[in-house]
Amino acid sequence: MSEKLLEINDLRVSFITGETEFEAVKDVSFHLNKGETLGIVGESGSGKSVTARSIMRLLPSPPSFLKSGTIVFKGQELTELSEKQMEGIRGQDISMIFQDPMTSTNPTIRIGDQVAESLIKHQSMSKTEAYQQTIELLKLVGIRDAEERYRQYPHEFSGGMRQRVMIAMALACNPSLLIADEPTTALDVTIQAQILKLMRDMQKKMGTSIILITHDLGVVAGMCDRIIVMKEGEIVEQGTTEEIFANAQHPYTQKLLNALPKLHEKKQPKEMANIQAGIDKHKPLIEVTHLSKEFSLGRGQTLKAVNDLSFYIYPGETLGLVGESGSGKSTTGRTILQLHQPTNGEVLYQGIPVTRLTKKQLKAMRRHMQIIFQDPYSSLNPRKKILDIIGEALDIHGLVKNHEERRQRVEELLELVGLKKEHSMRYPHEFSGGQRQRIGIARALAVEPNFIVCDEPLSALDVSIQKQIVDLLKELQHKLGLTYLFIAHDLSMVKHISDRVAVMYGGKIVELAESEELYANPQHPYTQALLRSIPIPDPKIEKQKYNDAEHTEDMKVRYEVENSQLVEVSPNHWVAVSM
Repeated sequence: MSEKLLEINDLRVSFITGETEFEAVKDVSFHLNKGETLGIVGESGSGKSVTARSIMRLLPSPPSFLKSGTIVFKGQELTELSEKQMEGIRGQDISMIFQDPMTSTNPTIRIGDQVAESLIKHQSMSKTEAYQQTIELLKLVGIRDAEERYRQYPHEFSGGMRQRVMIAMALACNPSLLIADEPTTALDVTIQAQILKLMRDMQKKMGTSIILITHDLGVVAGMCDRIIVMKEGEIVEQGTTEEIFANAQHPYTQKLLNALPKLHEKKQPKEMANIQAGIDKHKPLIEVTHLSKEFSLGRGQTLKAVNDLSFYIYPGETLGLVGESGSGKSTTGRTILQLHQPTNGEVLYQGIPVTRLTKKQLKAMRRHMQIIFQDPYSSLNPRKKILDIIGEALDIHGLVKNHEERRQRVEELLELVGLKKEHSMRYPHEFSGGQRQRIGIARALAVEPNFIVCDEPLSALDVSIQKQIVDLLKELQHKLGLTYLFIAHDLSMVKHISDRVAVMYGGKIVELAESEELYANPQHPYTQALLRSIPIPDPKIEKQKYNDAEHTEDMKVRYEVENSQLVEVSPNHWVAVSM
């Protein structure tokens, strides 16, 4: 009989806003055994994060309060402990990896010191011992140049890198219970595979129990022994991982499983024919030639973020651009739009050299080239109503004559992206993540562009919402004749929206082919590594992958591409070859 580490009974948590009570968690009961991994799955607002924070006693009170229930950890009733007693448990016995790496680190303290702090406090290490252990932890979670990075501040790290730091902090004291709240959402698939392997290895070695909160069922398939499915604050289904994947009973669980993109599923011939009919291959809409972008790192050092890129995009086509954090894909998109000035090279839009335009000409060009940003939370001004957020672009380009015409156009755009016209009078905080991303799309469409850079538009969204947004983008492309550069690190979704896919690594394209061809027959070792790292929503496949990975020291192999060149290895299939 397995020994229980944690037992939760009849947990009810509410939030009070003014005179309104919202019950976020309703009658939740479950247990966690020693050495077990339990997955809590559900969409945003399902109550999974509130449940996790209740265990850690991290919910602000007010506005939250525990209505009823018990939380017993190692025989102790956590709800009866003082804050001082909880401080002794947090970090040492129970650690948490938070979802948002951008707000989870202290901006005024060096990264290394933040990791070392818990080692000094809970493990009674000297500063020298804590420094050495921190360097090891930073390397363990995939941070290169750990000694240099130790001395840097959070603003010098990308979102994915900050998440790795959060994981290092959580693992520092070898806790009995690790609560991981969407720990890999901000990470690319190769680093995600590394982090998940790291968590499993630590569990094997230390007997750590893990609660993994996620909306990615592929991750759950490989990591978890049992699964709890939550919806609107309640548990709707629970069982072993094999039971849930083989025979999900609740319609909501079935909906989540059906929303997952199937990597090995081919596009339907009818769908392929419809897509190809909308692409005009007579002349590229976008031509990128020898594009480079360097950033100064100070002390005479530069970062070559984009390194001598050349490619084209046809009218009506979607070119997927994939690669890990730091590969240069977002910089490429922003440099094409002149949000970054290129160091070298040229971008042509319908034959016009965008890189040589004056400020006034560039403003006029922005009508034709737009961007949908990654984060629907920070890309909308919280002080403005949706009417003004979308209407601003219409004002800048003088596309409406008066307030009434402006209002009508904004309402049309909202309905076009599946929202209601009355939403125009609301503020961003009144919308979910998926709704905010629809608003971002409406704003990009306001000026009737031909070309849109979609910069990681799905990474902040639940899997079923991701599918809705992909379907919406495809529908809008078909209806409005749009051309997309679709940037992402989720290769499964990229396959389903893209006609061709370019794989980036180290500022260069290492492989470029039609999407079906690339996934069926990857040529470059880096592309092969990326595809191997994608979690498959099948417990048998994922567990086998992990066992295979045990024979490999590192799931991520690095490839030198500095002196490589794209060579056509078969019709329309290009691969980087070292020269």
